[in-house]
Amino acid sequence: MSRFKKHKALDAALHSKIVDPSHLVARVQEWRAQGKTIVTLNGSFDLLHAGHLEMIFQASCQADLLLMLLNTDRSIQEYKSPSRPIIALKYRLSMIAALEMVDYVSWFDETDPRRILAQIQPDVHVNGAEYGVNCIEADVVRECGGKLHIVDLVPGLSTSLIVKKIVDTCA
Repeated sequence: MSRFKKHKALDAALHSKIVDPSHLVARVQEWRAQGKTIVTLNGSFDLLHAGHLEMIFQASCQADLLLMLLNTDRSIQEYKSPSRPIIALKYRLSMIAALEMVDYVSWFDETDPRRILAQIQPDVHVNGAEYGVNCIEADVVRECGGKLHIVDLVPGLSTSLIVKKIVDTCA
């Protein structure tokens, strides 16, 4: 297969995993009709690193289908910093879609994922230990009959720590 054909095939495979938010409820209904259980994981996933991969792997083990939900660039700027994200949404979507353990990826424009989680009604929602069992998503997930799965952080791995290390190294 030529390099061009391989690139087109990869591009098509990645885009088949990216679900526009306007189609998300219908897709969730399709997956439920197929008897699939759904696990969700949300966040910015800016500067994808090994800590993210551990969390994504653990999430993928919790149900039949892993749906990742990424914050838009605007929402990250609002809740983190005007200088973030480092990686734009279209590239973060592609990187997440390229991971074999991720079934689908979508996005949301709010700083708070509760509205989109209420629409999806995941069987399991995964969150990092820094947010804990009392995270803002907890009530909406439980009200919809889902459960939380908390993942311990990999020490020393966070995007903020990586950025600080880079800045310190260049100073």
